Amino acid sequence: MAATIYINNNGKIVREDTAFISPNNRSFRYGDGCFETIKLIDGNLLLEHYHFERLFSSLSLLQFVLPTYFTPNFLRGQVVELVKKNNHTKLARIRLMVYRGDGGLYDQQNHHPNFLIQTWQLNPANNLLNENGLIIDVFKGSKKTCDDYSAIKSNNFLPYIMASLWVKKQQLNDAILLNPYQRVADASIANVFIIKDSVVKTSSLDEGGINGVMRRHLLKELPLLGVQTLETPITLSDVFEADEIFLTNCIYGIRWVKQCSDKEYGNLQTAMIYKRMFINHS
Repeated sequence: MAATIYINNNGKIVREDTAFISPNNRSFRYGDGCFETIKLIDGNLLLEHYHFERLFSSLSLLQFVLPTYFTPNFLRGQVVELVKKNNHTKLARIRLMVYRGDGGLYDQQNHHPNFLIQTWQLNPANNLLNENGLIIDVFKGSKKTCDDYSAIKSNNFLPYIMASLWVKKQQLNDAILLNPYQRVADASIANVFIIKDSVVKTSSLDEGGINGVMRRHLLKELPLLGVQTLETPITLSDVFEADEIFLTNCIYGIRWVKQCSDKEYGNLQTAMIYKRMFINHS
C-alpha cells in the first residue's frame, strides 16, 4: 500500500488527496504567483539563501503585500515540518508555491500571499553526473519574452509546458527555448551553458531566461576555481559551434548534453567542472 503523502496548505498539513482549489483562485485562472523548487539533502536546503532571496524578490516585483510573519524563517519552518511528516528528510525535492487568492483580473480580494508546499523523495542518482549524455533539440513553437518578469519562476509556465510536451513527443530529454531574437533563453527545466575554447558561457538574464539558482551558484563559484565564465547573448550558431553543452538546475546540478539536433558533444570539461564543484569543492 502506498504511503500517505501530505501537503502544507497555508500552514495546515493535510492529506494530498484532500486538497481543494477554489474555481475563483487567481493562480488557477491566471498563473498569478511564483514558485521555488528546492533540493534537500540530509535535512539541509541546498542554496537556501539564494532560493529565498529570489522568492522574496519575485514577490516584491509581483506586488504582493507580505504580513510581518511571512519571512524566510517562517517558510523554512513550514518546509521542515512537512518534510518530517512525509519522511523525506534524506533526499527530497520541495516545491514551494506562493499565489494570490480569489478574484477576477481587476478585482482581486487582496494582495496577501497564500502558499502551498509539496515534497517528493528523490532517487540518489540525482546526486551524480549523468552517465548517458542528454539528447536535446531547439523548440521553436513559442518564444520567451524579455521583460521585467521573464526571469521569475512564474506560475504561468506555458512556454515550458509546451516545450516539455514537444520533448516527450520527440523522445528527447530537454529542449532549448529561444527569445524573440532567435537567441537562447534557457531550456524547459534548466539553464543552458556552452563551453567554447575553455570559456563557459550562459545567456545573460536580459535574454529572457529564468534566473536559476544553480546558474547563479556556478557563476559565482567557477571564477574562484579559475574557470573563465561569461554572461552573454548566445545564438544558435554558438550552440552548434560549441565544444560542450551542459544544463543546470537545482535538483540535478549539472547534466551534460551528448547531442543537440545533429551536433554531438563531448563532456571532458563538463565532467571536470562537476568534479570540482560537487565532489572536491565544499
